[in-house]
Amino acid sequence: MQEFLTSLGSVSVVIGAQWGDEGKGKAIDMLAEHFDVIARASGGANAGHTIIYQGKKHVFHLLPSGSFHAGKKVILGSGMVIHLPTLLQEITDIQAAGVDILPRLGISLAAHIVLDCYRDIDAALEDRRAAQGGKIGTTKRGIGPAYMFKTMRSGLRMESLLDPSADLRKNIEAIADLVQSHFGVAMDIEKEFDQLQAAAKQLKSTLTSMDALLELMYVKRQTVLIEGAQATLLDVDHGTYPYVTSSATTAAGALQGLGLPPKCLTSCIGVAKAYCTRVGEGEFKTEATGAVAERLRERGGEYGATTGRPRRCGWLDTIDLNRAALINGFTCWNITKLDVLDEEQEIPVRTWDATRKEAVFVKLPGWKTSTKGVTSWERLPVLAKEYIQFIERKTRIPVRLTGTGQGMGEMIIR
Repeated sequence: MQEFLTSLGSVSVVIGAQWGDEGKGKAIDMLAEHFDVIARASGGANAGHTIIYQGKKHVFHLLPSGSFHAGKKVILGSGMVIHLPTLLQEITDIQAAGVDILPRLGISLAAHIVLDCYRDIDAALEDRRAAQGGKIGTTKRGIGPAYMFKTMRSGLRMESLLDPSADLRKNIEAIADLVQSHFGVAMDIEKEFDQLQAAAKQLKSTLTSMDALLELMYVKRQTVLIEGAQATLLDVDHGTYPYVTSSATTAAGALQGLGLPPKCLTSCIGVAKAYCTRVGEGEFKTEATGAVAERLRERGGEYGATTGRPRRCGWLDTIDLNRAALINGFTCWNITKLDVLDEEQEIPVRTWDATRKEAVFVKLPGWKTSTKGVTSWERLPVLAKEYIQFIERKTRIPVRLTGTGQGMGEMIIR
């Protein structure tokens, strides 16, 4: 373990390599105790990371997965869009578990606020797309509209909570006019204003410039673990557009969302399931159907942490993994949920055939032996080892972490 931690260096980012839901939260929670600062860079409450704390399941949508670790500074970056009632509920939930996060929480002044009316816009746009036969599969959490207003330079930032006065009301009224004129959605101005004022009372002390993060790193020499939200194939620029999220989900996007220079990054962990899942619409070249898909879904518990929606299930695609690795500069892999494949007779994998110069499916033999809870590489079945080694050969990146169950200790570290 110590050798692996040393290899990560002072600033490490954890990035999903598929369409999200890879299990990033477990790796982040496991590593968090070894870093000084835990940061979330981008995205909003359309993310969902499940953590088990003192035997109870907690789902974080905005707070980083390592937030339960006492003494760790927690940062929400400028690239985020924050629905304040959701954030306040998460803070309440974590406090109910006996963890006081407010004194160590820092929220960027430049992060944007997700107003309730953005959710209405999101739903209306998705309904319109569905009627035209081209829905995306959005979570309808208002994320797209929040980024839309941000890039229109008409959004509301967290800095507005520093002075929740008449100027704030004027800004809300201006947004209400845009919402009504452009999208035909009525905003409840009083409700939005009251929510902002209530949030200001609780969060005012947490608001900070991202320069404070640079000071922690360069002056106080503190180490930083960055939590990526969603995943590479959902990136607004590099994903399977238009079936993507509205933020930058890559390592470069994480640095941008925190105001960190590229040279500071010392490692990048790519997280991928031993198979693959997707939520929402869009191409899925390795998607399984029928009983096979249902078997993977039930064994893997593949239902959205944010929405509860059943996930589409299929097989690993090393072509996609290679592309994600190139975009992000992965230094190692965390392959999760290996145990979900324990009962498979054979395991299809999509890969590139250099001789034929085309994508092909190869079928690897299943190990038909339980790997649940295995924590030693030596104890893995031979065919399970060969599966992991196949991924390493095809991507030319080492697998340093292998998940063998939901429990925090159910991990092989190499």
